[in-house]
Amino acid sequence: MFEEKQPAVSVDKLMWMYEQMVKIRYYEDQMVEAYTEGKSPVFNIGEGPVPGEMHLATGQEPAAAGMMVHLTKEDTVTAPHRPHHHAIAKGVDLKKMTAEIFGKQSGLGKGKGGHMHLFDPEVKFSCGGIVAAGIPHAVGAAMASKMKGKDWVAVAFIGEGAANAGAFHESLNLAALWNLPLIIVVEDNSYGISVPKTASTSVESNDLRASAYGIAGAYVKDNDPIAMYKASEEAVNRARNGQGPTIIEIQTYRFLGHFQGDPELYRDKEEVPGLRARDPIMKLRQQLLDAEQVNEPELEEIETRAKQEVDEAYRFARDSDYPKPEAALDDVFTS
Repeated sequence: MFEEKQPAVSVDKLMWMYEQMVKIRYYEDQMVEAYTEGKSPVFNIGEGPVPGEMHLATGQEPAAAGMMVHLTKEDTVTAPHRPHHHAIAKGVDLKKMTAEIFGKQSGLGKGKGGHMHLFDPEVKFSCGGIVAAGIPHAVGAAMASKMKGKDWVAVAFIGEGAANAGAFHESLNLAALWNLPLIIVVEDNSYGISVPKTASTSVESNDLRASAYGIAGAYVKDNDPIAMYKASEEAVNRARNGQGPTIIEIQTYRFLGHFQGDPELYRDKEEVPGLRARDPIMKLRQQLLDAEQVNEPELEEIETRAKQEVDEAYRFARDSDYPKPEAALDDVFTS
């Protein structure tokens, strides 16, 4: 990719991607520490400052950064139960997001949603814990864009397991029929919880399913940040220009278990060390240096800035107040 020491995309955009990826990784690393507090010597999912389940995306940073670099505040993004990398790269308020995960009043949902239910209308981001449920929402946003005569794009991120759900196929049928500005990004991290893709999916990669709907498909192999950038650029341009939906599947890597506390008995012990040896952040870092338009001090400045922002968000979350007990009855609707 960098054989002629000249990046195929602008250095500014690659540096933006690098900063987002560093920020995401550091955020997830800090979340591992926060989540495990109070959960030993016997793991108890309800203990500690962050109770409940926790799904982290360490290793999957290129999927988010490579797409979000092309999006604006007006573009809609829906994410699944593993949403932090999408939220951070989309520009969700990091302090409010972290406070939400800690269950604090200052959070995006006043501490009532937790990490699987982050919602920030300021940047048109949402996520949910139901597999494939975000795809129809993205179709709705894409339809609204077309009806309003806007060039807004809607992107639904899903895991490869969600591509076997009915919502995936029903949504794509409508999006293709109505020629909507929809992009579905399938993050293939090899496992749907503990089930390998080879045991659950009839096609080698889900971009191949695009032909069934007469739409475009693209495959990004080896978790490559720049290849994801290029595939996303083409898909976004296609959507903005009225050329309809795209399915992008990226071969990505989940360095951690499906959830924190997952014993990972379904994985070979040598798998994760092998994946970490191909760390996409270090790959992009080296590519930037090899391009000879970025130097080590500049990258270190980016890394320091990203980590400071994350540290501030965690301090904000820890220092914030929990909701008062009576607030449990607020914002509740019945019919």
